[in-house]
Amino acid sequence: MEDLLKVGVITTTHGIRGEVKVYPTTDADRFLDLEYVLLDTGREKRKLEIENVKYFKNLVILKFRGIDNINDIEMYKKRELWIPREEAQELEEDEYYIADLIGMDVVLEDGSKFGTLKDVMETGANDVYVVEDTKGEEILLPAIRECILDVDVEKNVMTIHLMKGLI
Repeated sequence: MEDLLKVGVITTTHGIRGEVKVYPTTDADRFLDLEYVLLDTGREKRKLEIENVKYFKNLVILKFRGIDNINDIEMYKKRELWIPREEAQELEEDEYYIADLIGMDVVLEDGSKFGTLKDVMETGANDVYVVEDTKGEEILLPAIRECILDVDVEKNVMTIHLMKGLI
C-alpha cells in the first residue's frame, strides 16, 4: 500500500498573491479539513500549510502560508499534491483508494489470471477500471457489483466476472 495519497494537481496560478487552482483527485470538500499538503517538487515532497480554501467551478483554489507572490508558486504548475495515508478520510464499505488499486492482479471467478489493473477512470456514473489482460490488450471494466466480485487490498487481488460484450 502507498504511504502517500494524491489529492490534487496544481493546474495554474490564480491572481498574483500566490494562490493556485487545483484539480482535485479526491472529494473537493476534503480540502476544508486539511491543514497541509505535500507538494511534489520533482526532487522532494515539500510541506505546505493551507491558509485558505475557495472553490471555482470544478477546481479548488488554495492559498499556502508563506507563499504570497505568484513568482513563489508559478514554477509548480502541473505538480501533484499529496497527503500521508494517516490523514486520509475513512472509507465506506466497497470504497478504495485508487492508489491501492493500481497494479492489482485481476483474476476471473475460477481463479485464473486475467491481467493487471493499470488505471481508474472516474466517469461520474461509476468508475471504469482499465485492465491490461495477459495478452497485453487493454480492457475496460465497469466498477459495478455485477462485474467486480471482490477486491482484496491486502492480497492485492481483484476478482471479476466478465459480462457478455466486454471482450
